[in-house]
Amino acid sequence: MFAFASQPRTMTELDHVRISNLLRRPPPGVSIQSDVIEDVIDGAELVSSYEVPPDVVTMYSQVLIADTLTGEQRKLILCYPHDAEPAAGSVSVLSPVGAALLGLSVGQVAHWARPQGDRASAQIRAVLFQPEESGDYLL
Repeated sequence: MFAFASQPRTMTELDHVRISNLLRRPPPGVSIQSDVIEDVIDGAELVSSYEVPPDVVTMYSQVLIADTLTGEQRKLILCYPHDAEPAAGSVSVLSPVGAALLGLSVGQVAHWARPQGDRASAQIRAVLFQPEESGDYLL
C-alpha cells in the first residue's frame, strides 16, 4: 500500500464530485481499489475548474510520464472507466496508475502497485492537454 495522499494534490471540485459518485455507484464489472482512490480524493486540495493550474493532471488530461527506473516515456490519458482503453493509453482513474496520477503536477512522481504486486513509479514530465486549460470546464 502506498501513501498516495502524502503528496500534495490539486483536484477540481467537479472531478471530486464525479469520482465520489462513481465510488458510490461503481459501473458493473469494474474493479475498484476504493481505499487508494478515496485517499487521493480525500487528501486533495479542491479548486474550481476555472482556477486549476495548467500543469495539474485532471480528468481527461493527456500526460507524458517517464518510468523512474528505465526512463521510458509514455503518453497517457486519464479517463473514467467507460472510456478506458489501456492498450491505447487511456487509463481509468479507478486503476492503480490512474489514481496515482490524479491531481499531481509536472515534476511530481506517481507511485502505484502493478497487478503482479510489484511497485512502479513515473515522473510527470508534461501535461500535454488539460481540458480546463483549453477552456472546457465541464468535461
